[in-house]
Amino acid sequence: MDDKKNKNQINIELNEEVAQGIYSNLAVITHSPSEFVMDFIRVMPGIPKAQVKSRIVLTPEHAKRLMMALNDNIKRYESLHGPIKNIDDGQQGGNIPMNFGSSTPQA
Repeated sequence: MDDKKNKNQINIELNEEVAQGIYSNLAVITHSPSEFVMDFIRVMPGIPKAQVKSRIVLTPEHAKRLMMALNDNIKRYESLHGPIKNIDDGQQGGNIPMNFGSSTPQA
């Protein structure tokens, strides 16, 4: 029984650079019949150009597993911390607030 359990386990390593993570405040998701592509972008106030910081390519099956895992984690988060504010009032692909809630910078 223990041998079967050990065969289903994966030893996952996390190096120091990856462990620090990459901050992203915008994600663009596209797909083809065979894959989903998720680009994670960091948009900074007052800078008109943004750069993709990370790209993840998934099969449709793994994309759906990710969606279900995110949904499960959001439910657990909200049960502990309360509802997450809905930033787009339920509209898929709503307007992205690019001003970060502040006034336009002036020189």
